[in-house]
Amino acid sequence: MQANSFFLRTIPWLFTLLNSIQLITADPSSGHGGHQVSPSRYVFAHFMVGIVSNRASSSDYDADMRLARRAGIDAFALNIGNDEFTDTQLDYAYASAATNHMKVFLSFDFNSWNPTTSTAAVGAKIAKYANNTAQLTVDNKVFVSTFIGDALNVADLRAKAGGPIFFAPNFSPGLSNFAELDAAFNWMGWPNNGANQAPTASSNLTVREGDVAYMNALAGKDYVAPASPWFFTHYGPEVPYSKNWVFPAEEQWVQRWQDLLGLGARFVEIVSWNDYGESHYVGPLSSPHTDDGNSKWTNDMRHGAWLTLSTPFIRAFHAGATSPSRYINRDLIIYWYRPNPLSLNCDATDTTMLDASNFSGEYFHGKPNGWQTESDSIFVTAFLKSPGNVTVVSGTGAFQFNAVQGVNLFTVPMGVGSQTFGLWRNGNVVLQETSNRNVTEVCGCGNYNFNAYVGRVPSARGKDELLPAGTALLTSGIRVPSEQCVAVTGGVGESEVVAADADASTSFSESTSESSSDSSSTSTSTNQKRSWGLPGRWEWIRGWRDFVDLG
Repeated sequence: MQANSFFLRTIPWLFTLLNSIQLITADPSSGHGGHQVSPSRYVFAHFMVGIVSNRASSSDYDADMRLARRAGIDAFALNIGNDEFTDTQLDYAYASAATNHMKVFLSFDFNSWNPTTSTAAVGAKIAKYANNTAQLTVDNKVFVSTFIGDALNVADLRAKAGGPIFFAPNFSPGLSNFAELDAAFNWMGWPNNGANQAPTASSNLTVREGDVAYMNALAGKDYVAPASPWFFTHYGPEVPYSKNWVFPAEEQWVQRWQDLLGLGARFVEIVSWNDYGESHYVGPLSSPHTDDGNSKWTNDMRHGAWLTLSTPFIRAFHAGATSPSRYINRDLIIYWYRPNPLSLNCDATDTTMLDASNFSGEYFHGKPNGWQTESDSIFVTAFLKSPGNVTVVSGTGAFQFNAVQGVNLFTVPMGVGSQTFGLWRNGNVVLQETSNRNVTEVCGCGNYNFNAYVGRVPSARGKDELLPAGTALLTSGIRVPSEQCVAVTGGVGESEVVAADADASTSFSESTSESSSDSSSTSTSTNQKRSWGLPGRWEWIRGWRDFVDLG
């Protein structure tokens, strides 16, 4: 790994060479051919334009476009409101996408647009970008989507769009006439109670049940299935859009991708690339954006390893495979966890303990609504080229698992303190690192933080930090000294790989549970292990590309 990293850094032209090879050799259905051939299956990522009004040129989008393309994402869904900066940012985004061989499409956010009066304006916007080289087309039609907007007059929109559109809005089954649509996008990528809150014992709508509802309503038409790793939002009275809740999604990112490989949907949309306010971003913290108040729970909470985790699944999805194992060509451990145990009490200082406008019905005092659906756990996925022993030390608790080739999923009890993850074979350490983020009993910014910290072993090169504009509201409204907004980190640097043996005084608890190939089963039990499949032959072209860090 170290030699490969040096090679990639010192011979920049290798990137160009590898991309050129892929353009020639990629399977047309794989989605990795620079969009020279339209894939049969598509993966999108939801991109919030409303928080990037500070971008000054198309080059500010380049890093996002390149990173998404390397991950296998086919297009960004550009979520737009009716803001004065929208056209400027769309011009930049389309220009960058064209330069970087990416595709984009418009996703109208009807929290901003009026669905009953804006068909002319929406149609004009579609027509403006319809012939842009970066515009995604499907079945020779301009691809268009929305967030909500069920009251939209679809026939009128088609007439105003200036040409044929492939319309895949986020309309709800039972509220809209799906016969008018080409496809439909399901935003609800988390278990819920059917009323935009966390599930309860008496009302639990799973993501899979949402799939069934949409696919039944579509009656054979194309489905845009959601894939989302997390959900937490915690805005207090310091902003006018106060809201505070979680959806449980602890092991979901792995389980959902496995489900998607067998679902049969033509489209998958990752929710999201950069919606920091709802904590489901898989893009970088360093991606330029403004701060709407989310920095209180996103500062130092990188998620890039979730994007890395998704890449073999994306490639399998493009290929129509039911397992990602063929695309796992290196050993990699990815882990995530909340920064604090559930028992931590921040009521005395949390901003949401103060009264705020609750016109949405989504504002709750203190711990986020639905917090009881969370567990004090550390979540670990291991991609392995061959069997090995995965070790996890969380605080004072130590655990060891027998892991198979392919994908493994483990859960261990959360312990306060440092978090260390390792891979051993034949009694020798292969990988071992301590996370850059401890689990603490400190209320960051005085607040509850149910966001996830996501890391990997080997760790990503360099740092991923919010830019100054992304922390503008970090201390706004806080009820503690500003110093308490600094993350409590561990003792290992972002790019340092620890190769020393584990502490001889540490005894590991070994999991002997059998691996399972049943991707439909779900469990959050302690020491639970799940694994899928065996990898096929090593493909050197894909393998080289896999060694490019994604997060």
